[in-house]
Amino acid sequence: MSNPENFIDEVTEEVRRDRLFAAFRKYGWIGLVAVVAMVGGSAYNEWSKSRVSQRAQQFGDGVLTALDSASAAERRAGVSAVAASGGQLALQQLILASDPVEDKPGTLAALEAVAADATLPASYRDLATLRGVIVAGGDLPLDDRRTRLEGIAAAGRPYRALALEQLAYLLVEDGKPADAIAALTSLVQDQTATPSLRGRVSQMITALGGTPPEPVVQAQPDLPAGG
Repeated sequence: MSNPENFIDEVTEEVRRDRLFAAFRKYGWIGLVAVVAMVGGSAYNEWSKSRVSQRAQQFGDGVLTALDSASAAERRAGVSAVAASGGQLALQQLILASDPVEDKPGTLAALEAVAADATLPASYRDLATLRGVIVAGGDLPLDDRRTRLEGIAAAGRPYRALALEQLAYLLVEDGKPADAIAALTSLVQDQTATPSLRGRVSQMITALGGTPPEPVVQAQPDLPAGG
């Protein structure tokens, strides 16, 4: 015959196991919901950051393209047509209020003020720095322009690709076309570059005597079977 104490222990263990299973069936969904919420929240946060960066990139690319127009009227119309929201509206109005052809010193002063304003988001300060380098051109020493561009060309910065484009153009100005072609080739294959930027860069590679590579297209995740 079994030891009575062992028998009691076995019964107690069975009761505990039954209670645990019952509690899991009753409250287990809470843990599942918590896990789903954490995973979903993390995914949404990453998606939100990507959207913000993409909007900033599109805004900057659109503004720079508009400012390349021939006449002041076309530039103002182009900048006005660029979709903007939040702080971008203030920066858009600042750019509209100045024209580098009609008032270059005023334009540079306005852009310097934006770039130095620590209360503004980094994306707007970076755009002002980028535009300031382009407007200043040869009036600003090449090394100074390179230093300013390198500061906004770091990984994760919203105008990284546009800054890399301008850095490549500085290589051309510095008499290093081969280095410029290599830098522009890398930019064509950069997944953060917009289609319009890739188009400009490819044309520049051709103008320098190089052969533009095929842009790298980010692979899409496989859909589940039957999806």
